[in-house]
Amino acid sequence: MADQDTAETADQDTLGYEQARDELIDVVRRLEAGGSTLEESLALWERGEELARVCRRWLDGARARLDAALAREDGEEGDAEDGGTGEGDAAS
Repeated sequence: MADQDTAETADQDTLGYEQARDELIDVVRRLEAGGSTLEESLALWERGEELARVCRRWLDGARARLDAALAREDGEEGDAEDGGTGEGDAAS
């Protein structure tokens, strides 16, 4: 299990989101086309799962960055509304 986690971390460190997504698309096409042996299909499926996890981590990271930026923006707007004193929150 630790080897799999290490491989996934290495994939995320070396593969950008677009690279992982494009490789995942290729894996899906190959699986849908058929003609592979059972062993080859299983290997493709496993690779697809790894790539999907890499993409999910990138997307989760992007979501966290967006949420943080929006929270900062909301905080700055709140400060501007109460004159920047922070007293607007105490009155709530």
